Amino acid sequence: MPRYQRPTGTLDILPEDQPYWDYVLTRARRLAELCGFERIDVPVFEVTELFARGVGEGTDIVDKEMYSFEDKGGHSITLRPEFTAGVIRAYIENGLQVRTQPVKLYTCGPIFRYERPQAGRFRQHTQFNVEILGEQDPLADLEVMLLAWDLYAGLGFQELAFQLNSTGCPKCKPGYIEVLKRYYAEHTDHICDDCRRRLERSPLRVLDCKAQVCQPVIEGAPHIMDYLCVECEEHFARLREYLSLLGRQYVINHRLVRGLDYYTKTVFEVWAAGIGAQSAVCGGGRYDGLAEMLGGPPTPGVGFGSGLERIVMAMKHFGVQVPPLPAPAVFVAHLGPQAGQEAVRLAYALRSAGIGTWIAFGQRGLKSQLREASKRGMRYTIILGEQELSSGMVIVRDMESGEQMQVPVAGVVAWVREQVHLA
Repeated sequence: MPRYQRPTGTLDILPEDQPYWDYVLTRARRLAELCGFERIDVPVFEVTELFARGVGEGTDIVDKEMYSFEDKGGHSITLRPEFTAGVIRAYIENGLQVRTQPVKLYTCGPIFRYERPQAGRFRQHTQFNVEILGEQDPLADLEVMLLAWDLYAGLGFQELAFQLNSTGCPKCKPGYIEVLKRYYAEHTDHICDDCRRRLERSPLRVLDCKAQVCQPVIEGAPHIMDYLCVECEEHFARLREYLSLLGRQYVINHRLVRGLDYYTKTVFEVWAAGIGAQSAVCGGGRYDGLAEMLGGPPTPGVGFGSGLERIVMAMKHFGVQVPPLPAPAVFVAHLGPQAGQEAVRLAYALRSAGIGTWIAFGQRGLKSQLREASKRGMRYTIILGEQELSSGMVIVRDMESGEQMQVPVAGVVAWVREQVHLA
């Protein structure tokens, strides 16, 4: 028989890892809801055109990384490679623009990109995503940035700092792109093939190239900060004032453009120390024209996305301890057919009272059942045998001390509930 393995770039999240995931998600949701964000869930797949138009043809995501296929109706469908385009589609389709603006939304779920797997990056990974729609104030930029900062700070990440840049707007970005293309035209013999293609389809992406041959050219490239219009300059200045007011460290990174075409004005990443070669832990920015691009009304927006797999890996690396998930505290052992029937009734009575309970399977000796209860870390074991049934009593064994006591069958649920709550 063949031995199947998970697909390359995917991850099995085992039971022992679930406490980390629960802890991170619980904290992320709590932080979002404290700031007034509401949850939205969108389909895991959309029509391909949504991402091709929203993310941008010519980007690596659209050209190389999307999982696209034709469904049985002949429609081109794509597993979502990012959340924002789908959230904007839902905002437009469901009329959220008629609500009091801005609308604050968060979501969490899997996204899919066919890229080279590496530490903390997977072809299917889970992303926590937040968006503020309908507000141009740089205070909205600050709010999503602080949410990201507080999430990572609360999870034990050290030496946090923002990497910050502005990519301009439709008024000033085209002028800068022309300057950038003229500069690169003088260095086409010293850049990689990918950057030659990017110059035609997604010029800003040349600044984010990791190829060694391109680094000297990038270092000498003109900075978009020198070509911003007054509106973009003022927006960026106010955001930096807010960050300084709150004492949040930031570095202006002229190479930071992110990998999506829809960004305007603010782009940012959160960097942390001690997590390996890639210091960036999450990123995002502003996308004021995306809603119009997707057929909606003019709607400014800003948000970020953060991958949970990388968070959990880093927390383990840092030695961060998280609380265990709730587990059964009571084991019901039974000896004999009649005792087995009473064990079933008692186990379900305990669960109905909100007490986590594990009932022994099969017909085994008491020693075997007690060993299982010990391995499973049970606090109490209730022992039912024929003698206990005839006397109307059960034996309750404290698995920590080894002490045993007799408790009336009729009162054992109340007794255990009191003991578990006291513990």
